[in-house]
Amino acid sequence: MSIWTRIAQAISALAKGEGLSNVFDRLRTPPERSVAFTIAVVALGAKMAKADGQVTRNEVAAFREVFTIAPEEERNAARVFNLARTDVTGYEVYARRIARMFPPESGVLCDLMEGLFHVAVADGDYHHAEDAFLKDVAGIFGLSERQFRQVRARFVPDCRPDPYDVLGVTPETPMPEIRRAWSSAVRESHPDRMIARGLPEEAVKLAEKRLVALNDAWEEIRDKAA
Repeated sequence: MSIWTRIAQAISALAKGEGLSNVFDRLRTPPERSVAFTIAVVALGAKMAKADGQVTRNEVAAFREVFTIAPEEERNAARVFNLARTDVTGYEVYARRIARMFPPESGVLCDLMEGLFHVAVADGDYHHAEDAFLKDVAGIFGLSERQFRQVRARFVPDCRPDPYDVLGVTPETPMPEIRRAWSSAVRESHPDRMIARGLPEEAVKLAEKRLVALNDAWEEIRDKAA
């Protein structure tokens, strides 16, 4: 059974008048959490896509790059997007319900932020309203300013990432510790680890940008120390 079929089943209660944001309360344990993760990216992405006043084809198409959507599942995916886009519930309600499901230390909320950034820059223009939206969501998620900058730097073209921020260390951190931080971050970005903490298989491609950033950061710090 595909993730989109499972999502369609999860939101079947909407026909009875239940709000989309309430669906998260019933998706707290594996494997349902992968369904919740997908709904969260689509729902918050749909809300964010309106933050700059318009929903472009590129922003909608960005979901196809984050998630693998088979032709026969397009209707289910579109249903979730349109439900979130037209739902009067504010994005803050969605974000708070999601934050209750995944503690900051689990890494899932950072994964989710990566998906949202991917959608935000899909139209080639990172709007100030999108930045405010994402910063607010990150705050609701309990992510630190450094964590927000780490993710932002990997996606926004005009923002050069600080290699020490990327690895969560400082210039004063001894090289052996920096190397261990890099190795640990790479391990946590492995698709198997990401799936284990709640991401659907369709979304593990989110790890690609992270791995590139981690390796670039390590190489830059290592070369400086050489």
